[in-house]
Amino acid sequence: MTKVKISSFRLVGLRLEKKTTNENGQSSVACGSLWKKFEEENIAQKIPNKLTDEVYAVYFDYEGDYTQPFSYFIGCKVIVETETSPNLDTIVVPEDTYKKIVAKGSMPACLTNSWKEIWNSQIERAYHYDFEIYDERSKNWSDAEVDIFVSSL
Repeated sequence: MTKVKISSFRLVGLRLEKKTTNENGQSSVACGSLWKKFEEENIAQKIPNKLTDEVYAVYFDYEGDYTQPFSYFIGCKVIVETETSPNLDTIVVPEDTYKKIVAKGSMPACLTNSWKEIWNSQIERAYHYDFEIYDERSKNWSDAEVDIFVSSL
C-alpha cells in the first residue's frame, strides 16, 4: 500500500441519480446498473476532450463511514475547460492524499475482496473522494488489475 498525493482533476460521465449504501448489497446493484448504462450507451466514446482512455469510478459525498450513504460516478478524465453536454455529468476530484491499493484477480471478485480488506483495515480514511481506475490491465476479467485510491488522513 503506497501513500500518494494527487492533484485535482475533472471527470465527465454518469452519476447515480441518488445516493446508495453498502447495506444489503444495495451499492452492488446501483453501481452495477450505472456501469451497464455506461457500457451499453458507449458513454466513454461520447466524452469530449478526454486526456486518456482510463475510466474512473468515484465514491464521494459520504454521509459518514463506508456503512453510510454515498454518491457514485463513472467517467473519464478531461481537460478542465471541457463543456459538458446536457446528458452527461461532471465532477472535480480535489487534490488529496491517498492510499493506493491494487486489486488483482478475476473480476468483480478481486474488487469486492479488496474493498472488504480496506473496510477491515487500519487505514485512517478521510471519506472525501475514493476512486478506482480501469485501464488496459483491467480488460481481462479473468486476470485483472485495478488501482484503488482511498482518501486518507
